[in-house]
Parts: sequence; structure tokens; C-alpha cells
Amino acid sequence: MNDTYDLVIVGGGFFGLRIALYAREELGFDRVAVLEREPETMSRASYVNQARIHNGYHYPRSILTAYRSRVSSAEWAAEYADAVERDFTHYYAIARKLSKVTARQFEVFAERIGAPLAPVADAAISRAFSPLIERAWEAQEWAFDARKLRTSMLARLAAAGGVDVRVGESAERMVRVDGGIRVESSRATLSAKHVVSSVYSQINPLHRASGLSAVPLQLELTEMALVRLPERFRRSAFTVMDGPFFSIMPFPSRGLHTLSHVRYTPHQRWSDTAEAPDERRVPSAAQLREGATTFREMIADVRRYIPELGATEYVDSIREVKAVLANQDRTDSRPILVRTEQSLPGYVCIMGGKIDNVNDVLLELAPLLAPGSSPHGDRSHVTS
Repeated sequence: MNDTYDLVIVGGGFFGLRIALYAREELGFDRVAVLEREPETMSRASYVNQARIHNGYHYPRSILTAYRSRVSSAEWAAEYADAVERDFTHYYAIARKLSKVTARQFEVFAERIGAPLAPVADAAISRAFSPLIERAWEAQEWAFDARKLRTSMLARLAAAGGVDVRVGESAERMVRVDGGIRVESSRATLSAKHVVSSVYSQINPLHRASGLSAVPLQLELTEMALVRLPERFRRSAFTVMDGPFFSIMPFPSRGLHTLSHVRYTPHQRWSDTAEAPDERRVPSAAQLREGATTFREMIADVRRYIPELGATEYVDSIREVKAVLANQDRTDSRPILVRTEQSLPGYVCIMGGKIDNVNDVLLELAPLLAPGSSPHGDRSHVTS
């Protein structure tokens, strides 16, 4: 059976669904397919993350990424307002030692990108920080509910019509054919003029099976602990900067908080490049559910900086394979990759670093997918 579409999108995360909606509403594609390997959409990286809508504060060593986050977050929060959680206060703090920036440097940085910082208004919260913290502020940064966001996106797609969301179906290989691309999936064969890959850490297995060169990636198997904070902190978030520290963010989908740590969240690190290919298949969501936890190590560090949070209760863990471009793994920069292949005209591979930079991705894709666009050759573009 050969199903014919105008566009096939590989990957049913938030980016994949949003690209499908954009193709229907803005570019006028009649038939769009979204292939999602898992049993439901938005169950991988779109769900397994800090649920942070980045407002720039997190990137003091990449002014361009920080500024773009400021611009993108306001647009994102307005468009997906039903999924945005604002009912908490986010505290950013700078550690006296081991931080790559000082408190004064952080204040200057925030002023440069227009990110508001205010003194901590709650005296009890202010006293909760140990002497290891140089200074703390209230910041304007929010969280999103991934489950509400998925419900909203699926409703918008249903209203738009013309989008076939095919769950439990993975793209195994892509082949160049007259008039477009043949996608061989785990269930069927699909044909389309355009294919967009939006599979995050799973880019290279599809590329290798299709005879395409690998995207150089740095991969990490990561764990975020889902925790229940002491009662008086439950409408708070805490991020200690800028080094081997931790972040505690609301996780609205479960009514809990995530606890992540620069040092203890990654359990394994490895590279996947053309020179050093990694032939392993990225684990399924089910395979990632079980595993060791580093909660004890994370909470021990939390106690050093905010002692009262030592009473935080561990509930569960969520795990995912995180990917960054190999040449960006030691910097604050989180650029967008947009890549085409001369050997497969009509194919575009994208990887966005943050959920809130989706509009930048759409801008990059528009000229490549617009009706009447000619097949494109090799092109690899990275933008912050």
C-alpha cells in the first residue's frame, strides 16, 4: 500500500505537530502525515524536560541565545496561553564559588537582554538561601503543561483537517523517487514531495538507513527527578547559576516539580558523528522508564544552598536521551539546525534546542516548503 501526501513529518513531538499545522494553515498543503514511533504524540522530549519557557536568564554566556529566548518566550506564552503555568515565583541565584559568572555580571547580562530581576520580596525565602549563595532575585519565567499543550495541538490539527497523525509508526528509511521521496515506515510505504525530520536525538538512525550523512551530535541519557516540595515552597521555582548546580521547576503535567542537576542529571554521555558513529537504536519511552536515580546526590547538593528544601520528597523519575550539536555541547548556545541534502531533494532535517523557539523553526522552513519551491541541494544552517 502506498499512501501519497504533500508532506510527511517524521516525529510527533511538539515541533512535528506545529510544523504540520503550519503546513496546513499557512502553506496550503492539502495532505500531511505525521509519523510518531511511540503510542502517543508528545511523549518524548516534549514531555520529558524541565517544562521551562525560557526567558533568557538561563544563558548568561550566550547573549544571542538569551535574547532570542526573550523574544520567543513572549510570543510562545501568548499563543499557547492555555498550557502556561504562571502561578509561582521563580528565584534565580548565583553561587559564590564554582559559578562561571558573578552576581554583578548576571545583573548586567539580564539588563542587556531586558530580562527583569527584582529583589526577593519574601523575607522567609530570602533567609532560606545559605551563605553559599552570593545573591538571589525574583525573575519572570514560566512553565508549561505538556499534556494541556498536546490536547490543544491535537484539537487545532483536527479543526484544520488534512493532517493524518499516525502513532505507533516509525520511519525506517527514505528513498529518492521521481517526483519526491518514498518513506518506508514500520507499517506502510508513503510518498511525498517534501519530508521533514523532527526526531531530536533519533536523527542519525534514519539518516544512516537512508544513506545520508550523520548530524554530529553529543548525546546524554538524562534523568529528572519528580519531587514534592515542602508545603511552603510549592509555588516556587529555584535555579542556581552558573555551573555544576541545580534547578527546581514546576512540572504541571503531574502537579509536581522537576529536580535536575548539571552534574547528576546526565547518567551517560557519548558522541554520534560521521567519524565516530553510534549504531545503537535510541531506546523507546517504555525502555527508559526503569533505571537508577541520582536523587540522593541531587538533594544533597540542594541542602547545601537551600537547606529547608532538604525535606523534598522523591516521587518518580522521567528519562530521555538529550541531544545537542556536537560543537555546541560546551557552550550556552542552543541553536536551531536546519539541514537539507542534495542526494534527497525535498528533505529537511530540523533540530530545535528549546520548545519556545518553534516560530524560528517555522521561519526557516517556510522558503524550503513553500509551494513552487525548487528541490534544494546540500544546505546546513544553524541559527540561534
